[in-house]
Amino acid sequence: MVVRKGLLAAGLGLVAVIAASSGNAQTPKKGGTLTFMIPADSPPSFDGHRETTFATVHATAPFYSVLIRVPPDNPASTTEFVCDLCTEMPKPTDDGKTYTFKIRPDVKWHDGSKLTAKDVAASWNRIVFPPPGVTSARVTYYAMVDKIEAPDDNTVVFRLKRATTAFLPALADPFTYIYKKEILDKDQKWYEKNIMGSGPFKFASYEIGQSIKGVRNPDYYHKGQPYLDAIEGIFADKQSVRVEAIRGDRAAMEFRGMPPSARDQLVKEAGKDVVVQDSDWNCGNIVSYNHKKKPFDDVRVRRALSLAVDHWGGAPALSKIAIVRTPGGIVFPGSPLAANKEELQQIAGFWPDIEKSRAEAKRLLKEAGHENLKFELTNRNVDQPYKFVGTWLIGEWKKIGVTVEQKVVPTGPWFAAMRGGTFDVVVDANCQSVVNPVLDTAKYLPKKVYPESYGDYDDPKSIELYNAMTQETDPAKQRAAMRAYEKHTLDTEAHSIVTPYWYRILVIRSYVKGWKISPSHYLNQDLANVWLDK
Repeated sequence: MVVRKGLLAAGLGLVAVIAASSGNAQTPKKGGTLTFMIPADSPPSFDGHRETTFATVHATAPFYSVLIRVPPDNPASTTEFVCDLCTEMPKPTDDGKTYTFKIRPDVKWHDGSKLTAKDVAASWNRIVFPPPGVTSARVTYYAMVDKIEAPDDNTVVFRLKRATTAFLPALADPFTYIYKKEILDKDQKWYEKNIMGSGPFKFASYEIGQSIKGVRNPDYYHKGQPYLDAIEGIFADKQSVRVEAIRGDRAAMEFRGMPPSARDQLVKEAGKDVVVQDSDWNCGNIVSYNHKKKPFDDVRVRRALSLAVDHWGGAPALSKIAIVRTPGGIVFPGSPLAANKEELQQIAGFWPDIEKSRAEAKRLLKEAGHENLKFELTNRNVDQPYKFVGTWLIGEWKKIGVTVEQKVVPTGPWFAAMRGGTFDVVVDANCQSVVNPVLDTAKYLPKKVYPESYGDYDDPKSIELYNAMTQETDPAKQRAAMRAYEKHTLDTEAHSIVTPYWYRILVIRSYVKGWKISPSHYLNQDLANVWLDK
């Protein structure tokens, strides 16, 4: 039997719709080990504040607590948030500029010591105001924050520079793990290679490139949870390995997503023993040019490469073999701030006449003196959809006379190349959690204001347009401001190419209960609510 839970991600300010699933609510059973696949060779580090990859959050989220989160039974919500470490969701004061959280008094670290508001404030100060030598991947999301204080052991206060509806969704980011202040005070980089949290599971073991294991935390503060005795994540970057593991019931699922062909194979072979959940996905690959390397410092070259790509023709073909589906700009399709088709068609790469687009691309390359352009495309060693997207792009560029060699590397070296600027062009990704377009598009800002932007360009106009968009309160004017920012990013300066957005498909062993899909493979990953009906 196949049960589909389709999610329509409606964007900022709207609630995603969850189709009702069949069957009555059941009483969770306790015990058992959930074995799941992690579609990567290993995480670049364990530090959630530093990293942006699912390889980190899938491996480590069960060991940590966060301040607030999306509700586990409705993880697709864009407006509803619930406490994890706090006692209740606060109402802002000071005209929406002050949020005061009371912290639960019954939380213990896995070493048995007491967690306090001082730990929460220290973690959030590290995220929002990273000390020298520390990378905070989402620091731009919190530009509205002026100060974070812990006046006592039970209270954390966030003081904002200005009121904004983008703050709470940003606060619910699943990478915002709470770390122990005592450890951070001794070594800010300790959490890159070590794990010690207060979440539903205690760290048990890690074998590089093989697996990561956790056991039930008997002192977990959400009483009665977790239901599982243990969890085990198995690293496997090959799709065939993951599919075979689920088919043979050596693993119950993966949390990222698989292509239609894998879904069809598993449903055909396992039948009623699996269920399918699928969802639009707030995630997509982007192509970043290294502006510090010639000829990618020339906007004519970047624009030519953008014009060569046929998004309207490529998306339907790719969707049959890869986890991609919908053409879109810098905003998640379906959001009120997203470009419609007519607006997209004004941007390089989305022109309705692909032959006209490619003719202009060839003209620009000739004008720039690079008719026979050759370069290396750095890509991540993950089948879906990185390698498929990379191969598709190479084919598109070949049609304007450009020769590209694809260099596929493991996750760690992939990040190292982007962070170190040792690439020509790279297949990057912009994957977000809670649908929050105002902040989700910060990835396209210059690196000096968004550390995980890898094009390494300086563009004051981009910052100006982004700030105007984020500070606009009128919905219609904000949408117009977003179009200006998007047009500048993808067309005028051609800083990036946004490839078709991903589509999330999960095939899950039917005995796995209590877990619901969302538009992000980062959300709902602490696994405290998961139980096994067997």
